[in-house]
Amino acid sequence: MALDEARERVARCLGSHPDEISFVSGGTEGDNLAILGAWRARVSRTAIVTTPIEHKAILAAVHQAAREGATERFLVVDRDGAVSRDDFAAQMRSDVALCSVMWVNNEVGTMQPIPALAEKARERDIVFHTDAVQAFCTVSIDAASQPFDLLTISGHKIGAPKGVGALYIRRGTAIEPLLHGGSQDRGRRPGTENVAFAVGFARAAELVVEERAAERERLGRLRDRLEAMLKARIPDAVIHAQRATRAPHIIMISVPGTDSESMLMALDLAGVAASAGSACQSGNTDPSHVLTALHCPLDLAGSAVRLSLGALSTEANIDRVGEIFPALVEKARRLSAAGH
Repeated sequence: MALDEARERVARCLGSHPDEISFVSGGTEGDNLAILGAWRARVSRTAIVTTPIEHKAILAAVHQAAREGATERFLVVDRDGAVSRDDFAAQMRSDVALCSVMWVNNEVGTMQPIPALAEKARERDIVFHTDAVQAFCTVSIDAASQPFDLLTISGHKIGAPKGVGALYIRRGTAIEPLLHGGSQDRGRRPGTENVAFAVGFARAAELVVEERAAERERLGRLRDRLEAMLKARIPDAVIHAQRATRAPHIIMISVPGTDSESMLMALDLAGVAASAGSACQSGNTDPSHVLTALHCPLDLAGSAVRLSLGALSTEANIDRVGEIFPALVEKARRLSAAGH
């Protein structure tokens, strides 16, 4: 059966068992099933621990759990978005049902030491979830040796169709389903499965695993090239989380004297895709909640632009952005000065 084969193929990509893979519609559903499903299954423990820089799918799910009686607790992160290990250890208390920390931040690219954090949670019998939507394409993930309990990945980040993803659920981890009425996926995610999308997702995941090491190195070179070009042309530009351990495919840059909205419009007209934060918030030019949580000054948060690299990114793309971006900054600064 094609669906069973797809589940087996995704499981091999994650170092897991096939029955630990649930196909979902994407990262948002996977995150909600992980957070709400795990918390509702462990209501004897009331607290959920997460970070203030999670994807809004996580934060909204945690807020929903709070409306149902959970206690929200947020970990301390430094100005580059790295979780405080000391605070994490202190937060792993006996009343915590679940902890969720994203592996790679989708706005600034900061990578968290997920295996070490998950191990600390396991010592306290706390379910550990990680949103790995941005991590799967560049980070080696192995459920057999890394002690996370729940992990979310999404298809459209790895070249699979939009509208499919997977939630890894370690054997023995209790999950209350979000939906009811069917027996598919052992009742964890009832409803008719999208077999074609699951098959496409499985093939995309296999290609990611095959090409991950080479692609990580290639994207790192492209990112470094672009950042060097931008800093050379715009010396006062701020590249967020540059001191942190970062994934190679995400750049968040702020330029004093500009604003996100005008820069995004100008970049769009020039044929350059960018955002002011999460791509899921496209069209929303409010300051990034991630940068706000990192205590970024308002003027820098209000001028932030996120550039993402991927499988189709080339040196020619990088060089073009390296020419266009500084020119648009100069224009934005002239217009801003004239307006004052």
